[in-house]
Amino acid sequence: MKLIQLKPLVILYASTIFFSQVVKAQDTIQTAPKINDSIILDSVPNHTFNPNDKDYHFKAKKLIIPVALITYGSLSLVIPQLDNLNKSTKNEILEDKTKGNNFDNYTQYLPAVAVYGLNLAGVEGKHNFRDRTIILATSQIITSGLVLPLKHIVKEERPDASNHLSFPSGHTANAFSTAQFIYREYHDSNFWLSMAGYPLAAFTGIYRVINNKHWVGDVIAGAGIGILSTELAYWLFPTINKWFTPKSKESRVATMVFPTFQEKQAGLGVVMRF
Repeated sequence: MKLIQLKPLVILYASTIFFSQVVKAQDTIQTAPKINDSIILDSVPNHTFNPNDKDYHFKAKKLIIPVALITYGSLSLVIPQLDNLNKSTKNEILEDKTKGNNFDNYTQYLPAVAVYGLNLAGVEGKHNFRDRTIILATSQIITSGLVLPLKHIVKEERPDASNHLSFPSGHTANAFSTAQFIYREYHDSNFWLSMAGYPLAAFTGIYRVINNKHWVGDVIAGAGIGILSTELAYWLFPTINKWFTPKSKESRVATMVFPTFQEKQAGLGVVMRF
């Protein structure tokens, strides 16, 4: 299973600085800017960011579902009855000869892609390009920061015995983090649209089991981690947003962003002049 590497995620995170500020309207139009003037770019905002918005406030009740999912997945590692459910599910799939596919490698990202596609089509979400990119990158970094260490700490063998990195499911964590992302972006304006990511996320998790790459408990725990990561990203956004917001003209930066491709990993590079 190919998991998101932290390096390209950090590159993506840094690249959002490119969109940190729009060229702001001046009282008088300057036709010939000075050579030493810094360039500040930003996306045109869909909505004005309000740090007091209730969506950025911590709410304990939003932890109930992800914590319950993570708890179940963790208990499946130590409770015989839940472990038996893992194994019986695998046996049923093998007996029925259910045919797998590799669609789960792509469906894990589709909800996030849909958010950007919908915005390009004129269906605006809660945040502009810059803000939602910061939030998405934050959620993916948190997801990787939780999933990767756990895999190496728990060392659970995969159902196909290919390695000992089964718990939790990284594909499912990514899928549910992006599903929660589309929910957060559209739940105020279009509830049914905001729910569209969850069937894709469920498909990803189910096919990780059908493809014999994960146990049921791995998938359930991954779903909880994904949802939790996105919730944390929204709660942290007001603080992280300050890192990318120049406090004065003197703090402006000149930024150049360019695509990178190394060892079959695509990403974005960023060069900044302070």
